[in-house]
Amino acid sequence: MTRRKIKLLDSDDLRNQLNSYYQAASQETCARFGRDLVEHLIELTGFKVGQEPDVEAGWAVSQACLASQARMHDVRQAGFKIHALAKQAENPLEQALLRVIGHAVATAHMKEHAMVASDYAIKLINLAYPDDLSAVQKERQWQLDWWQDKTNYDRT
Repeated sequence: MTRRKIKLLDSDDLRNQLNSYYQAASQETCARFGRDLVEHLIELTGFKVGQEPDVEAGWAVSQACLASQARMHDVRQAGFKIHALAKQAENPLEQALLRVIGHAVATAHMKEHAMVASDYAIKLINLAYPDDLSAVQKERQWQLDWWQDKTNYDRT
């Protein structure tokens, strides 16, 4: 079980189900989850942070690392730059989204970042819909549905 690293209102049952898919997944599938999660959250929030130069560079180095064309160090540095953007963000929702992006990019370095990204997605939902467990469950269900749909990639 991947330990949650941040405090938030969550659906433990759905997170545990999500964790079982994550545990069995390849690093490439975890990275694909991170990228799709970010795209989903950008669509949900309407934020344009995905177009920041450091974010675009982070995605590029993450993909290069998965293709063995970049070093782990480069991925870590790209993630740190995105987390620095998060620290500078004045809007808490934008800050949470940048944290999701930073961890999604870092999944190329270590697959555990996929679960951390999913937790920060829930933090974003907590901020957008305070004390709304149904909103949390809806987001976790989106994540779980993604894994249920995509796990065939790891079985072929």
